[in-house]
Amino acid sequence: MFAPVRSAGETNIRHVRYADGAAAAWPNAGRACENGGMTELQHDVDFANRVGFAGKAAMPRIGMGTMALAIEGRPDRATAVDTIHAALDAGVRYLDTAWSYYLPSAPGVDGTGVAADFGYGERLVHDAVASWDGPRDEVLVATKTGYRRTISKAAGVADAGVDGRQRLQAAGSRYGWMADSRPETMIRDAKESALRLGVDALDLLYSHGPDPAVPYADTLGALRTLLDEGVIRYAGISRVDNAQIDLAREVLGDRLIAVQNQFSPSHPDPEGTMGHCAALGLDFVCWSPLGGFLDPFDMHAYDPFKRVAAARGCSYQRVVLAWELTRYDRLFTIPSARNPHEVRDSFAALDLRLTDDELAALG
Repeated sequence: MFAPVRSAGETNIRHVRYADGAAAAWPNAGRACENGGMTELQHDVDFANRVGFAGKAAMPRIGMGTMALAIEGRPDRATAVDTIHAALDAGVRYLDTAWSYYLPSAPGVDGTGVAADFGYGERLVHDAVASWDGPRDEVLVATKTGYRRTISKAAGVADAGVDGRQRLQAAGSRYGWMADSRPETMIRDAKESALRLGVDALDLLYSHGPDPAVPYADTLGALRTLLDEGVIRYAGISRVDNAQIDLAREVLGDRLIAVQNQFSPSHPDPEGTMGHCAALGLDFVCWSPLGGFLDPFDMHAYDPFKRVAAARGCSYQRVVLAWELTRYDRLFTIPSARNPHEVRDSFAALDLRLTDDELAALG
């Protein structure tokens, strides 16, 4: 399917060598795959499963996305907290949330289209980390600004409740998502995010995505202002193409550290933004690494992964995540979970070593 990408933009690597002891340094989060799940391979490139990120010491390249714990279909709050605790206990050190992770039609929605539930995801992450009895200083919490939820579900319809300027995104609009990347809105929301997360400065803030009503340079200018004012330590961008990555690098310089784009067997990064990140030395964070749960996708893309999983005696999702880690040595993957079992199974992908034959079969 896709060729692995190497740092400094080198491509077409035929083999991957896993770092000695990478899995042993973190707790085993679930039942190891059978039939050689810990096989040590002698290959060309060392893809360590732990790397430094956003000023934090080396952390596992499998984090946790928390959207599923905060939007439609979310579990009760106690289960959500238990799920985050299970992730942290397993060794996860990167939690990904967003200002806009809340229900668009929660009781108390006012005429502006902003729900009374707003900020739920950030408050949930704060409370879960604060109540965890592990080393909280090791945890990186990344959040996003520039999107919000709306009670309108008609694609392409202006939401009059937010001054009529902001247009609904065509992608995902039926779930009530709306871009609002006006600089003044982004700056205000980021400061409110810091308050909800209980920090003086956000570790990492992403622009959630381009806004069709706002020049992208203005969105990046808001991130630069937040960096200059010390509201955020590092900046990231999401849902972007290569031209937008280049512009962000021009505006933000080396304070831009990460690009968060969709990547999975069913969403193969057709423009090659991962390779572009490698050429620029940027971290690549893949959202919906298992295909996602909001939009339909081609399940046939996962057939090779299911065959490997059947032979190994583990879930195909675990095989997908292990494979994604071989794509680029600065790739982080942030699968969602709605219960402790799911998050433990995802994190156990760090213990899965794919053989040459398996990697060839997976593409």
